[in-house]
Amino acid sequence: MEIASAKARHHRVVLCILGASNVASLLAALHLVIHLNPEDKISIKRGTALTLLGFVYFMTLFELFNVAALFTSLGARFRHKFRLSSGDVLDITNKLVSAVQAAFSCATGVVVCLWSCTRDLMRSSHYISEAYAWFGAAYFFYDIWSMYMVHVHMTTNSNRTQPTKQSLPSGDALESQKKPSFFDYCKHEPVILMHHLFIGAFGFLVIVYFRGGLGDCVFGFVYLMELSTPFVSLRGILSRLQLKKSPVYVYNGLAMLATFLVCRVLSLPYVCLLYSRAASMTYFEAIKSLPTGCKVSICILLLPQIYWFYLMSAGALKLFFNRIPVKRS
Repeated sequence: MEIASAKARHHRVVLCILGASNVASLLAALHLVIHLNPEDKISIKRGTALTLLGFVYFMTLFELFNVAALFTSLGARFRHKFRLSSGDVLDITNKLVSAVQAAFSCATGVVVCLWSCTRDLMRSSHYISEAYAWFGAAYFFYDIWSMYMVHVHMTTNSNRTQPTKQSLPSGDALESQKKPSFFDYCKHEPVILMHHLFIGAFGFLVIVYFRGGLGDCVFGFVYLMELSTPFVSLRGILSRLQLKKSPVYVYNGLAMLATFLVCRVLSLPYVCLLYSRAASMTYFEAIKSLPTGCKVSICILLLPQIYWFYLMSAGALKLFFNRIPVKRS
């Protein structure tokens, strides 16, 4: 009894430390930029500090969710209700952090669009686009580690928990099983790994360095592409909770399709339309006038979105028609 009480106190202390670190990192990041003028640039020193704070923020948020779900009485009741393994829990918390990052990205996109797109589309910039490029880049590299941790727990502790206290995952139990190496994970998920490296590295360089003196209106729409991510995350969470047949799953799927279509498929063509109007060109003349690197980047961003939207639409149609009761004669 005393041991259980000591462990509970220990986990409460850990939760407090993680929560304080998480809030402090976010407040410190805001303090670094809040006093800047809208068109100020982010220095390398300030940007490096933002990236480090981003690592602290996203990693402590992930661990905060994990400790709350795995080592508290409330978390135990939640796992008991939905019969979740530790791998399920880590996958859910990974998706929750992804949704938080998406909310930050969308907030950044709204500010950029309201500031830059309503002024000089070609030249106006707001510091928040660069600031979040520095801060948000940390997320994509954190998420590689996070998804690896999910992969480890899913492969070494994949059985769903039984409604007993003995089902709590323990470090000793995991040590007794062979854990997949990070390179095994890279071979298992090469596409998502390359996506994160591309966005986290190349996307960061484009926003901070390669765009030269051009404005950031376009990047505002790129940030807004994350609007569909919370719905994608919720879809995965509901699936883990065995709620695929619930009305919430259906409504969330419709919202996911709508936001994905508008923010990921139609947004880039719309940006090209804005550019054509600003440059006083026809739509296709404007696209043709873009630098080759810009056109290649648009294709890299847009083509996968079209493919993923096709897969989502096909899955949604399959789910919809499977839910329609067959009339018997």
